[in-house]
Amino acid sequence: MKKILVGIFILLVLSLPGLSADWLSVHGYYKAFFVGLKEPTYKGQDSETTNAPMGAASNRLRLKLSVKPLSWLSLDAAYDFSPRIQDPLLFNESVFITPSSPLNYRLEDFPSRLYPRQGDKVGSFGIFHNLDRLLLTIKTRVADIFIGRQAIAWGSGHVFNPTDVVAPYAFNELDKEERQGVDAVRVRVPLGRMDELDMGYIFGKHFQSQYSAVYIRGKTYILKTDISGLVMRFRKNLLFGVDLTRSIGGAGAWFEAAYVLPYRFAGDDELALIDKKYRENYLRTSIGMDYNFSGRCYGYFEYHYNSAGMRKPADYTEVFRTVAFQEGAVYLMGKHYLDLGVTYQVTPLIPFSGLVIVNFTDGSLIFSPNLEYNIAENIYLSFGAYLGIGKGPWLVDISPNTKITRYYSEFGAYPAMVYTSFRVYF
Repeated sequence: MKKILVGIFILLVLSLPGLSADWLSVHGYYKAFFVGLKEPTYKGQDSETTNAPMGAASNRLRLKLSVKPLSWLSLDAAYDFSPRIQDPLLFNESVFITPSSPLNYRLEDFPSRLYPRQGDKVGSFGIFHNLDRLLLTIKTRVADIFIGRQAIAWGSGHVFNPTDVVAPYAFNELDKEERQGVDAVRVRVPLGRMDELDMGYIFGKHFQSQYSAVYIRGKTYILKTDISGLVMRFRKNLLFGVDLTRSIGGAGAWFEAAYVLPYRFAGDDELALIDKKYRENYLRTSIGMDYNFSGRCYGYFEYHYNSAGMRKPADYTEVFRTVAFQEGAVYLMGKHYLDLGVTYQVTPLIPFSGLVIVNFTDGSLIFSPNLEYNIAENIYLSFGAYLGIGKGPWLVDISPNTKITRYYSEFGAYPAMVYTSFRVYF
């Protein structure tokens, strides 16, 4: 399968000279991120552990190809090539509590790292690649059919999307422009001007159902409100979701929620392997409003409830064992969150944006400012940071040679991160 994927993409590239301009669209972008990270100080009973700052320089070249030989048929492909220079620790693990990557819904894939090869010693330089799109689209009078590697994402929440469990982003992901591609067959049926039925099967490794997902999602417009309903089996779990958006007095409003029954499709022998408290049903909701205060200022607030989180910071480590955290794209450790965001147009070419996320469970917060400059057409330079405020973690001795981490706040345990990004689109 890996050789087939690579072969198809190479064939597409080699066929470019033989295609007319009307059939073909070639574009893409180059992005460079320069990141500095400083982990929090880990306190102990008689000592403190402070790690040296870490850095990373990440490059990403993405080539996109669209071929449309007929009005009802198109083929899209995208390939990423990413050289990275970074602290060796960052090649092997994430310094964040949040998962480093979403679950992999792909039938087969080649190793993401080209250099060093898997099993070889990792230094400070690596080359990664990703065949992220390979999608055939067929449009008929009855339905649109999508076959292959594609982006699948839902939800109106601005910071946290409860219904987005296929390939979600954490709030502190630097490059959120495009979702990771997943292998799927998807059918979208229009039922009216504002009504739609969307059905799909998302393939896991080797077609195995325990790694796959299947869903049906309906969308309609009633009483000036866009309403979407979702039923989904992902892996062995069952999800019911709803998403509402509408205008209220000139402001936009949204409500998104997902109720998950973990391991609903598991056998009794599998259930016995997981403690019942780690597979309890859970609810996630996001509700908020946004408003354009003027032609230069836009703001929003969002409240997020996460019943899979813990009521006390002392219990935060229990989250890591839950099905919600391991399979449900949940990474927040508390229950109640408030998100405040603003974008202010300093000049037509310089927007400033800021985001504050408050964890009401422990009182910690994270602040993210970002300043962007549109240097020229399709060329952007930005500066930003993610700065956590809260009580730092402790290392607790449970035996002479064993220590465990105890959290007293969530965002106080996040590393401080500053970054710059340079983006060129072509």
